[in-house]
Amino acid sequence: MEEVRIDVLNQEPDRIEEARRSSDLCFRINHTNPTTPECQELIQELFNHTLGENTIIHPPIFTLLADRVKIGKNVVILNGFGCMSSGGLTIEDNTMISLNCTIATNNHDMYERNIITCKPVHIKKNVWIGVNVTILPGVTIGENAVVGAGAVVTKDVPDNAVVVGNPAKVIRYLDAEKFKSDK
Repeated sequence: MEEVRIDVLNQEPDRIEEARRSSDLCFRINHTNPTTPECQELIQELFNHTLGENTIIHPPIFTLLADRVKIGKNVVILNGFGCMSSGGLTIEDNTMISLNCTIATNNHDMYERNIITCKPVHIKKNVWIGVNVTILPGVTIGENAVVGAGAVVTKDVPDNAVVVGNPAKVIRYLDAEKFKSDK
């Protein structure tokens, strides 16, 4: 996967407009009663009405570039979700993301700090991400994987793996045959 570099001091007008739109909608979502239809409509608007069927997102949430986020069906994202999404984020079907998780698809260049370096994050089907997890740029989380509470994921996670720690390491594999098919 190729790294994209963006100069934050010289941004494209469409990127600036999307950042404004996303920030405004996140503010409105986070200051609206979460159990109301209005809040759910704002969440749909934030993600350009592309959320998968039966997906539930509990505020507060924050993402600066929501147009770069794709979320599948039957996804549950709990309170405190934050996403630096310049590099792009894909969350596939049947994924659960617990409280206070952060996904970063971008970082700053070590020497040219006004440059952000971007790589996409991909979370495959049926993933469970525990409380206070951080996922860093360029990571893919494999199908059926479990990321334990407090983990910092710096490298790809294989299918069916359970990872924990900082940096996250595989501690075991789950039996893929035991997962119910979604067909």
